[in-house]
Amino acid sequence: MAKKHFYYLILAIIITSCSTNPYKSTEKVYDQQLKTLENQITSKEAKAIPAVSPVVIDTSYASQLGIVKDTLSKTGSTALLNGINTEWIGTVNFNLRKPSFIIIHHTAQDSVQQTISTFTKTKTQVSAHYIISENGKVVQMLNDYLRAWHAGASTWGKNTDLNSCSIGIELDNNGFKPFTEAQISSLVALLTKLKKDYNIPTQNILGHSDIAPGRKQDPSALFPWKTLAEKGFGIWPDLVLEEAPFDFKIEPALRIIGYNTKNLSAAIQAFKLHYIQTDATAVLDRKTIDAIYSIYKKQIQ
Repeated sequence: MAKKHFYYLILAIIITSCSTNPYKSTEKVYDQQLKTLENQITSKEAKAIPAVSPVVIDTSYASQLGIVKDTLSKTGSTALLNGINTEWIGTVNFNLRKPSFIIIHHTAQDSVQQTISTFTKTKTQVSAHYIISENGKVVQMLNDYLRAWHAGASTWGKNTDLNSCSIGIELDNNGFKPFTEAQISSLVALLTKLKKDYNIPTQNILGHSDIAPGRKQDPSALFPWKTLAEKGFGIWPDLVLEEAPFDFKIEPALRIIGYNTKNLSAAIQAFKLHYIQTDATAVLDRKTIDAIYSIYKKQIQ
């Protein structure tokens, strides 16, 4: 009897070993596509930033992008809490996730070299996709499709994890001095490329302070948001402000724009840091109310 069971076991092993994987062909396609994407995000070739008019680009710096290498890998079986193990079958329909926001920061450090050092130390747990120096040099530290750690705890509208859907750009600036012309020229050139590459909505180009009211103040009140908006990167209140209706509600309007209004005073300050700039207090004067109304109307159009 034992001998008979032994033969059945051998037969079962032979049948199993000879059977074909019904997903073999699609797994091959998956592997090929994964390899293509891996090659795409590990390319270290410099990419030219397009020239934009009338901004003059320092091409000796701004056209060079150094890309740090990253890798992709397959996922295997995972044990769930109920004792079931997931089964891996690769799909043939996938691509890399595209960013839908751009978040602008100032480094609050003393040099590009110091910021690069910060972003290349594991203990700091912070990074960004790009750094732009005062002289216009652009350094790319992470592929656009990958998730940098630049936004931290942040929200915009219903988005509660901006790191997962945004590109982070750091400007070399300590927060107390004006941004240089070369720096803004390179920023405009980079935004031109990124906006086109990923079809990023104009209103989704924001500052760190916008998505983290009360916690962050960057980029500072010296940042030229109006200039950027005029070039199609972000929105700006109308030159002649229409007076807000008598029954216009500030808190829901700010929330519809995108601000987290759990701390309404912080949200008002963040709005004013971006759109008023000459005054970043929580005071709701006539200009601030009308500016909120102007941005609110643009956001819901």
